[in-house]
Amino acid sequence: MRKLALTIAFTLAAGTALADVEVGITKDMPSVTVQTRNGPVEIGRIQDTTHEIGGDWARTSRPCPDFCIQPVTPTEGVATIGELELIKMLKSPDDVVVDSRTSDWFQGGTIPGAINIPYTYVLDELSTLGCEPDFEGWDCENAKRVALFCNGIWCGQSPTAIRSMVKAGYPADRIFYYRGGMQIWRLLGLTVTGEE
Repeated sequence: MRKLALTIAFTLAAGTALADVEVGITKDMPSVTVQTRNGPVEIGRIQDTTHEIGGDWARTSRPCPDFCIQPVTPTEGVATIGELELIKMLKSPDDVVVDSRTSDWFQGGTIPGAINIPYTYVLDELSTLGCEPDFEGWDCENAKRVALFCNGIWCGQSPTAIRSMVKAGYPADRIFYYRGGMQIWRLLGLTVTGEE
């Protein structure tokens, strides 16, 4: 009985009661609240079980080049992660989640808690991620754990940013690649902020 009471209390503290959620993130996680620059945002899944993605997110075929399927690992030493690992990083005040798409895509909707560092500017923003400039480029001894994502498994923006970061001296073992990107995030019906 005590275990049930604790489970109910935890669920209510998490923001959404299990009984109110038909489509949860996991069996034990109906939703999760993350801190963003604009305050807390609850990440959950769309509760309409007939919901389907549409528009650009439903497209299955884009011309290659430029939209070729990306490798599972963009470069040696970088770990590829899924949604649950990304959510864990979003909840951590020590980790950074980077939407590496151009700002127009970011403004059209992103993952709550992600910051926008377009792949074309990632080397200019390494200080945001814990690196310090030195005479030979960057000193990334104190680099933060960072996850990067873009539009999906056909999008080369985050893999390009990751390879540039590693080449500049960012430790590969502190970089995580959310390969599914916005397409899979939306496919799962997870919360998107900043949609126009």
